[in-house]
Order: sequence, then structure tokens, then C-alpha cells
Amino acid sequence: MKLVTINKEGKNVLGVKVENGLIDLEEALKVSPNNQIHTNIMDVIAGGQEAISLVEDYIANLPVEDQPNYIKSEEDIEWGPCVTQPNKIICIGLNYRKHADETKAPYPEVPILFSKFNNTLTGHKCEIAVPKVTERLDYEVELGVVIGKEAKYVNKENALEYVFGYCTANDFSARDLQKRTHQWLLGKTSDGFCPIGPYLVTANEAGDPNKLQLKTYVNGEKRQDSNTSDMIFNVEEIVSYVSQHMTLTPGDVILTGTPEGVIIGYPREKRVYLKPGDVVTVEVEKLGTLTNTLVEDI
Repeated sequence: MKLVTINKEGKNVLGVKVENGLIDLEEALKVSPNNQIHTNIMDVIAGGQEAISLVEDYIANLPVEDQPNYIKSEEDIEWGPCVTQPNKIICIGLNYRKHADETKAPYPEVPILFSKFNNTLTGHKCEIAVPKVTERLDYEVELGVVIGKEAKYVNKENALEYVFGYCTANDFSARDLQKRTHQWLLGKTSDGFCPIGPYLVTANEAGDPNKLQLKTYVNGEKRQDSNTSDMIFNVEEIVSYVSQHMTLTPGDVILTGTPEGVIIGYPREKRVYLKPGDVVTVEVEKLGTLTNTLVEDI
């Protein structure tokens, strides 16, 4: 199942992708009430498989109409981030072999962890302001992992049992701020620097997360084209490793790293960083295409 967040006048409402559009569950419940159905993505994540099954059964039994009001076009909605209030956003650095190669960095012996905050979250088709304090803004397509149940000291063999689903993500990075100190945080946490979506795809539908193609386009030009099979630490290893050091909770988001093709990986004389007016599209196989337009900060 593909879940979405619909932004309705500042309120986030749960939607579900179906063949002919998106079901706005808030509107559907006006037609066919059911007090067991959540209209908030965080509640569905916390409810796990039981909540998913309830939504699936509810949708399957909605009354058949030619043009029901609760079916929305993807072109007509305002998108929110597919996960709206994660307790933690944990990112993995230098996790693709070819990306480490292009930046001339040694392969890490353990996952490199850093974080983003909820101010970075935004959705599909949302504008992102280029901060006034950077001149070196870069893109990073990433596989996002969304935790579905509390995980502490999880072993690698069982780690995927704790995953609710997956999403496409873009780890925008201000390289000049990132490199200012040994800590990467400043270059990673400006407003809007973590668009995720358009869909949160449940784990059963996404399949093997370690065999997914990833791509990035800037103004229609392909910049990244790789596969999660190039990850140094796969999803199972990442979830297990993080859970040894902190308790993962439902809705936590883990960004698993970016492949080769980022701007900072180009020869210095060929680096043309992102600027207002650029349109950046990232996609992950089975998870959807996420597009954002950069605008000038005011």
C-alpha cells in the first residue's frame, strides 16, 4: 500500500494511492464512517500491520461511485512529507562504495551517523528556499527507511521485521557549511533540507530494499543513477547498528546514504551547485518520484 500526506490548509490528512487517484480518508469517512480508521500517518505507523489491514479492508468496501468526492487527483493536492512527525531523523554518511570513491574517502568500518530535524521535512512539489548562507548546495537521492515498531538491540537477521515501509528522500546538503567543521550538522539541517515522499510504501509492497534503483535529475538532466546494492552497509545492518545505540520508535526515519554523482564528486572546475530556479527530481524504484523547486530565500 502507498500512503500519502495531504496538506489541507495546514492540516495533514492521510491519503491512500489507488488506481484512479488518491483517497482522502477524511472525506471518505464522511461518506462511510468507521471509527477504527486513522486519518493521521503517524497513527497508522504506530498501529502497524493491524492498522494497515483496517485501511485496506475499509478502502475495499467503500461505496462505488462514478466520481466520488473523496478521490483526489495527484495534480490537485498539496503534498506534505510522507512521515510528518518522526521522533528521530538519522542519516548514514558515505554508505555507497562509488560515492566514497568519487570523494576519495576510505570506506567506513562502521556506519557514520548524523541527524536532521523536523524543520527539514517537506513534501513532493514543495518549494525549498536556498539559504542565504550557502553557495554550495548539493542534492543526494536516498532510500528512506521508516521504523514500524520499537527496536532496541535488534540483530541483523530480524532487523527488517521492525521496518514499516520505505520512501524516496533527498538529503539536501550545503557543502560549504558541512565542511566548515568536523561536524556535518550545519550543512544538513536548513529548513526544507529533507523532502520525503511522495509515498510511504509499506514494506511488503516495496520488497527487497537492497536491490532498488536510485536516480537524480536536475532540470531534466540525469545526475545520479545507481542501485542500493552498492551500499556498504545494507538496510538490515543499519537498523541493527543504530538500535544498539538508541531505541528506535515507530515513525523514526533513517536515510541510508547517497550513491555517486553528487556535485561535490565532480572535478572542482566542473562543479555547478544548485541555485534558485533549479528543479530537482529524485526517484527510488517502486517508491515514487519526488520533485522540488528551489527558490530564493527572502
